[in-house]
Amino acid sequence: MEKEILEHGLNFNRRRFLSSMSLGIGGVALGSLLMPNLFDGTGTEEGLAPGIPHFAPKAKRVIYLFQNGAPSQQELFDYKPKLRDLFGQEIPPSVRGTQRLTGMTANQASFPLVGSFVDFKQYGESRAWISDLMPYTSKIVDDICIIKSMYTEAINHDPALTFLQTGSQQGNRPSMGSWLSYGLGNENKNLPSFTVLLSRGVGNGQGVYSKLWSNGFLDSVHQGVQFSKGEDPVLYLRDPEGMNRKDRRDMLDNISQLNELSYQEFGDPEITAKVKQYEMAYRMQTAVPEVMDLSKESDDIIKLYGPDCLVPGTFAANCLLARKLSENGVRFVQLYHQGWDQHGNLPFEIAKQAKDVDQASAALVTDLKQRGLLDETLVIWGGEFGRTSYTQGKLTTDNYGRDHHPRCFTIWMAGGGIKPGIVYGETDELGYNIASNPVHVHDFQATVLHQLGLNHEKLVFKHLGRRYRLTDVSGKVVNDIIS
Repeated sequence: MEKEILEHGLNFNRRRFLSSMSLGIGGVALGSLLMPNLFDGTGTEEGLAPGIPHFAPKAKRVIYLFQNGAPSQQELFDYKPKLRDLFGQEIPPSVRGTQRLTGMTANQASFPLVGSFVDFKQYGESRAWISDLMPYTSKIVDDICIIKSMYTEAINHDPALTFLQTGSQQGNRPSMGSWLSYGLGNENKNLPSFTVLLSRGVGNGQGVYSKLWSNGFLDSVHQGVQFSKGEDPVLYLRDPEGMNRKDRRDMLDNISQLNELSYQEFGDPEITAKVKQYEMAYRMQTAVPEVMDLSKESDDIIKLYGPDCLVPGTFAANCLLARKLSENGVRFVQLYHQGWDQHGNLPFEIAKQAKDVDQASAALVTDLKQRGLLDETLVIWGGEFGRTSYTQGKLTTDNYGRDHHPRCFTIWMAGGGIKPGIVYGETDELGYNIASNPVHVHDFQATVLHQLGLNHEKLVFKHLGRRYRLTDVSGKVVNDIIS
């Protein structure tokens, strides 16, 4: 061999070959420790193996504080004093244009404009306008990026919510959390990479459903795991009565052997996915109770999030749990807070709803920042669409409602390489149309993936002969909001 190498003009003897080879083996071993799935053959058709981003990520994890039901931007972040001046006047046809309406307002004889009942003030270096309903959020305005120019095509809750979460208005597609689990793998083998927490605010509002955290056509190991407020935070996780830890281990080993035989015969990848789920559940039996235990949180932290953080199932409690799950390596923590659907009685209901979420949302950002975790954690706050500038139903001096409005709405983002203390995009003086820097739902999704080191055009999965991705066939990264 040495002779052949020398004949090709390479100064490379046996000693150097073995030395270099040993370094290579060491690198392989290190890689398998850092990314256990590196060599398991589960990469995509494009060669992406779990745990390997396309480029250096700015964020490692996401906490998505989804405000289900669509908060009214006019009462929270998008200050429009002109609406107060034009109280009760018809929205100009030139502003309304050909925007389609929901069945709830399509038959209204008139569309009178209504300004916010609540006052706004400017805060931070950005001088961002924040409603008096959000006093705690006003304190973190220099840590967040407020996007006022989000828009969508969906005009009703189910398709709009599904669109934001899965990239499609129809169901049976993987959720954003599932795509990240598929693309980046799991950081903590004892906890799922994608978890879901639910809370409820004023009234019944709009519901949520498991298709929002579905794995779709991806392996079932990427499905979101819902944590509940009850005695068993994850259902069916406990061993049945009479079974001890050793018995459970023996049972799983035997099931694994049987499933391996089935896999060899049928080749169905879901067989191995089920084995992985059984093993994850076994490990979660120890990890979940520890994460859910809030007794070790300091008094300062409890005060930061507010007393409701000790009440299981509240938004505040879920925000605190989101921080704990995230710092323990959960890749994507999805919160849904229901109750933002104010078609009527808006001034009374939105005040209560805002109080439910304001302190804890701000506390989460502050808590992550003081722990040095905000830079690597992307926090998102917002709903599925916006609210109309005109009233739905009867308008009085102290009461009104607002219908669905997909043309523009507001969200905010913090951490994870997003520019802090800026306001991006603007709407017109009546808050009905986008005036600058529109951000489509697919643009938002592409940007989230980008912050985690993923090219949204390359994170694909071939299903039924077609290559699917979270952003479908569109979307562009919003580089202006990236640090």
